[in-house]
Amino acid sequence: MQNKHFVFVCSAAFLVLAVTASAGEVIDRIVATVNGHIILQSDWEDSLRYEAFSSGRPLDQLTAQDRKSVLDRMIDQELLREQLRASDSTAGSTEQVAERVAAIRKQYAGAESDGGWHALLERYGLTEENLKNRVAVDLDLLGQVDSRLRPAVSIDAKSIESYYHQELLPKLRQSGGRSVPLAEVTGKIKELLIQKKITQLLSTWLQNLRAGSEIRALEPTPQPGSRD
Repeated sequence: MQNKHFVFVCSAAFLVLAVTASAGEVIDRIVATVNGHIILQSDWEDSLRYEAFSSGRPLDQLTAQDRKSVLDRMIDQELLREQLRASDSTAGSTEQVAERVAAIRKQYAGAESDGGWHALLERYGLTEENLKNRVAVDLDLLGQVDSRLRPAVSIDAKSIESYYHQELLPKLRQSGGRSVPLAEVTGKIKELLIQKKITQLLSTWLQNLRAGSEIRALEPTPQPGSRD
């Protein structure tokens, strides 16, 4: 009975969204549902523009697989939001948001001037305020995940030393860089290994969340200029 009710609600929502006010109006449609939460095509398109822009990729070079990957990440993000309480929020500081936006800006030639920067944003259908908000949301979610998983991670001295001898030193020699004492890079190596472990834990967590969730992903409508 509950499943029938869920289908009815989703169907009703779709019918409401499908009503057009005038001929030629673009119809928003459902591209996925995550435990009853609806993801609209307009949401997906916004995320697609943002992720393409933040990674320095032209929209017309994105493939069908790229589009699917963005939708998959949106589903993962929704699953995580269900698990993470608002009280756990660790929103990125204004400085962190500004640093990330500056890093994105540096990827593009001609973005040094304000005119070039805003023209570039407009080309992707973004505004600077929208970009900052998106970056802040990403930092918030990453911060919450880090707070949840970091306490479960333990890195011992042997792992740090092993990485130093087997990974770092060979890379330095290959690149012609100078060798550095282990004590000088212990902190950086430890943090790198912590982040690797958090990534592994996150992957396992998401697999378990997906296995225990009701997820329905539809085929998104290809966008003009996108590549299959």
